[in-house]
Amino acid sequence: MKNFCFHRTLACALSAMALSTAAFTAQAQPAAPMPAAHTGMNHATDAQASDATRAFQQGGEKMMKDMSRPYSGDADKDFVAHMLPHHEGAVHMAEVQLKYGKDPELRKMARDIIKSQKQEVAFMKKWQARHGVK
Repeated sequence: MKNFCFHRTLACALSAMALSTAAFTAQAQPAAPMPAAHTGMNHATDAQASDATRAFQQGGEKMMKDMSRPYSGDADKDFVAHMLPHHEGAVHMAEVQLKYGKDPELRKMARDIIKSQKQEVAFMKKWQARHGVK
């Protein structure tokens, strides 16, 4: 048991170091698009994919592409530039849930996400306009 705990602690520490290094590197360099295999998106073949799956995949790919823009070094501008596609992606996923999903609790959650995320998207777009960001 002690050996298991040690290995688990070591694995957690190494993971934290890797994430810290990745975060530091991301600040110093422009973001590069990630291949779909590395984004966590599980692509089904066209024959296997449902309409919902294809809609989730398309939205996820657009979000990842839009979030891969280079960083400017200005934390405020970078935050908004990368959060906008993240929130727009959340709205898209919630819309897919409403179109194809059946669970009433998830459908309510999707409606709540759409409402709140659209408000935040509007705020961020206005912020960008006020600060001369395109």
